[in-house]
Amino acid sequence: MRKVKTVIMAGGRGTRIAQLVGSIPKPMIPIENKPVLEREIECLREQGFTEILLTVGYMADKIIDYFGDGKQFGVSIEYFVEKEPLGNAGALFRLWEKLTEDFLLLNADSVFHIDFNRFVAFHKEHGGLATLFTHPNDHPYDSGLIISDERGAVSHWLTKEDQRPQWYKNRVNAGLHILSPKLLENRPDTPKVDLDRQVLKPLAGTGKLFCYDSPEYVKDMGTPERYKAVCRDFAAGRVTARNLKNKQRAIFLDRDGTINSYVGFLRNIDNFKLLPGVAEAIREINRSGYLAIVVTNQPVIARGEVTWEQLREIHNKLETLLGEEGAYLDGIYVCPHHPHKGYPGEIPELKIDCDCRKPKPGLLLRAAQDFNIDLAASWMVGDSENDMLAGQAAGCRCVKLETDGDLRAAVQAILEGKSE
Repeated sequence: MRKVKTVIMAGGRGTRIAQLVGSIPKPMIPIENKPVLEREIECLREQGFTEILLTVGYMADKIIDYFGDGKQFGVSIEYFVEKEPLGNAGALFRLWEKLTEDFLLLNADSVFHIDFNRFVAFHKEHGGLATLFTHPNDHPYDSGLIISDERGAVSHWLTKEDQRPQWYKNRVNAGLHILSPKLLENRPDTPKVDLDRQVLKPLAGTGKLFCYDSPEYVKDMGTPERYKAVCRDFAAGRVTARNLKNKQRAIFLDRDGTINSYVGFLRNIDNFKLLPGVAEAIREINRSGYLAIVVTNQPVIARGEVTWEQLREIHNKLETLLGEEGAYLDGIYVCPHHPHKGYPGEIPELKIDCDCRKPKPGLLLRAAQDFNIDLAASWMVGDSENDMLAGQAAGCRCVKLETDGDLRAAVQAILEGKSE
């Protein structure tokens, strides 16, 4: 299958981290003695994306002299030199004749290693004009947020300045995109063009903008602190390990009684409260390289006692509270079924004996397929025998919590290799 063309915006100065690396263009800042742009090109080339267009500006000659036509790096590179500032999307409208098919649009100041073939396949399947690469982060409270429906169609794009709901899903735009050239048919009437505010955000709510959620590694390195962090991550192997082409490890977490206080069937969002130490425990999972994935039975859906919208709001509260503490979840998997009939207001089509209600392993198996998880290298943590049986059936190792608030100790034992 023919690969799409890739446009990399490489005109940045890197002024905020110049104190560490000197006055060089941002794409040439070294990660493990190799320019970050070269790292990006290597990731693309390994997956067959070899046709590259670089937009350059500040110290363009240094970038052009280093990469040339790209042949020595196993790719083909063309350049567009911005003689005057055009904004982060202005160059695209000068390149429209070269962009006749959907294309990848990346930033040269990010450290990433993702499965681009999955990303492109999602975009083609959904048929939008643009697809954003989105992920959770450890500071959603001061990040722009992407809100979508269950298919990934973006309904709202909230910038940091926009008013946000009280509870929200931790989903942030990572700055990687797939765009249709149709977006370049009408240029905004401004000297500079802002990609997010003028091109992409207006698509929210039209059914033509989608988000592709992934736990893969994407981080901006625009400040000295972030640059040092990505260098540490690269040296530790965390950058390439998170590529979904590679097998992942996960710590699966039950919800009620493990993450939040057990109150029987949770129907009222006001009764949702995190247990002590939970945010710290999940933050440690995030830093460890394991995925943090919730798998929860919610028969209140089948019983007609909680709507899907109400359940989403409860989970938004969960994600918001975790985000305020610098922690995040890579996924939440829900079984809405209940096999016993005869409840007032029940939903008949959900009153079935399914394969996802714990103690059956369906939720874990679905997450394993979505994220390429090695279940034998993963863990199930919960407070009930059904959690343990589900984990064992999926092939995971298991830890049963005996009292509320034990999650952090359990996670520490797993990470220190003290759990059997």
